[in-house]
Amino acid sequence: MEHVEGRESVLAALGAFQRRFQVILIRHGIHQEKIQDILDLAAERNVPVQIVDSTQLNDLAHGSSHGGVLAICSPKPRTTPDELFEQLRQLSRPPLLLLLEGVDDARNLGFTLRTAEALGVHAVMIKRHLWDFDPVEVARPASGAYERLPLVQVDDVKVIEELQRMGLRLFGCVAGAKRTMYDVDLTGGTIIAIGGEKRGLSGAVRSICDRLITIPTAGGASSLSLTHAAAIVLGEVFRQRRFKSLHDAEQVAQE
Repeated sequence: MEHVEGRESVLAALGAFQRRFQVILIRHGIHQEKIQDILDLAAERNVPVQIVDSTQLNDLAHGSSHGGVLAICSPKPRTTPDELFEQLRQLSRPPLLLLLEGVDDARNLGFTLRTAEALGVHAVMIKRHLWDFDPVEVARPASGAYERLPLVQVDDVKVIEELQRMGLRLFGCVAGAKRTMYDVDLTGGTIIAIGGEKRGLSGAVRSICDRLITIPTAGGASSLSLTHAAAIVLGEVFRQRRFKSLHDAEQVAQE
């Protein structure tokens, strides 16, 4: 069993309901209005709730930032490639996926998942050998996104190639590429691939990219962290898609 800590993470896990819950522990004395939504959803899901003292919570938790709420439950299940393909077929708008290589820090991964969800990513793919992290350390900075976003483990590029056959284009973000993120159309089915700070994108992924793109900078640092690069590129995808949506709506209104 795993621990899910903090109000936002526990509420998101209950909402997604992909885990099997053993119990939710609530610190004695916490204001009920702060956790009423958790209590309501736990009752709806038939999940037991137990009131405990702060010492017991602190002994179980990864520090004191749990905010008085902790759930004991099964690990979050990974989305299989076949499940991902089916989810994408059901979308009414062009898919947006994020492929991460070289993730070195659990908290940075959590922040990246939070950004990805906020900017419209439908699923995040990570190499299987990179899943050696503490899920609590990922979930806390993700602010619920860890529970809601489909997370897909991939062994090699075969899954990516199948996505390309489905019509998605793979854009690899690398320093020194001839095209910037402003020079390509990111409004169709898109996979954004971003490498870690140490090695960048692998040769296997680079070799199948439809385009290599870069983030234009004013100079100074030769590269950006994975977390910041993901936020900047996904922000441009969001901007392009929003502009296209508004433009299409104007065209329809004029007809």
